[in-house]
Amino acid sequence: METKEKTNYHGMKSLVQQIVDSISKDIDKGVYRKNEKLLSINTYSKQYGVARDTIEKAYTMLKQDGYIHSVSGKGYFVIGKPDVRIKVLLLFNKLSSYKKTVYDTIVRTLGDKGKVDLHIHHYNPTLLEESIDANLGSYHYYVVMPHFFDYINEQEYLNVLKKIPTDQLILLDKDLPKLKKQSAVFQDFRNDIYGALNVVIDLIAKYKRLTIIYPLDRHHPPEIKDGLFQFCKENNKKFEVVTSFKIDDLKKGTVYIALTENDLADLIKGVRISGYELGKDLGIISFNETVFKELLDITVITTDFEEMGRKTAELMLENKAAVIKNAFKIIIRKSL
Repeated sequence: METKEKTNYHGMKSLVQQIVDSISKDIDKGVYRKNEKLLSINTYSKQYGVARDTIEKAYTMLKQDGYIHSVSGKGYFVIGKPDVRIKVLLLFNKLSSYKKTVYDTIVRTLGDKGKVDLHIHHYNPTLLEESIDANLGSYHYYVVMPHFFDYINEQEYLNVLKKIPTDQLILLDKDLPKLKKQSAVFQDFRNDIYGALNVVIDLIAKYKRLTIIYPLDRHHPPEIKDGLFQFCKENNKKFEVVTSFKIDDLKKGTVYIALTENDLADLIKGVRISGYELGKDLGIISFNETVFKELLDITVITTDFEEMGRKTAELMLENKAAVIKNAFKIIIRKSL
């Protein structure tokens, strides 16, 4: 018999406690089934190069905690912990109404089978690392939104995420292909927005340029700009990136893409003051659906955040590894 997961011997906990944590979490998650036989002390010692005394102490602690029992002459067998809840640490980049939807859906889908804690890393790999270091070994799953400052070296946050065992890490909202074997429920920002614009290419034909309002202090995924640039290049449209919007800057023949609610509000005010006709002289596309955008008849590019939360929770409930591209769509309204 082979172990389900190689024990992680990194961190500040004693080696005995690390072995206990690793095996108990696998039992909690169902990797080890009830009545399944564990490796013998001798086999475990030889396979992982750990002293027999260390393994024996770990097995003793697992027995005391009610995870396993021993049968004389036969070995150690899994009892399992009744009604154990899945412990989840969510590590979001920021708080927002959309993140709340994801959080609420995860909590609701897990129900009484899970316990969810939330930390915010504020786009900062150092803060993320502090949270991980302080909590490694305390949760069954670490669900991370890997959005960081644009100037951060990619390898810096990849090294932080590699501290989490791959079978305990789930990336949320954005995939990182350079990390291997971990699960993810993600948006493909570049290809999603490129594909969405191609759906409405006939409506965009009457405009000369696309302008995205991209505030530097909000740290939106740069892949959004890449998808827009690709679309404009292929369709001979001018493409402009501005970091802020002023009503006096409105240009006829432009489709404006607003990433924030404040910029959307300013755009709508500007259109009303200018006398331009929305959907004819100017176009507006907003990111992420809300009931207010529906009432205002604003065209929206959006992912399904409830689906994102639900699929993430289902991966944990089913103890399943998968990389899932979340649903993405454009909702066409009169603003285009």
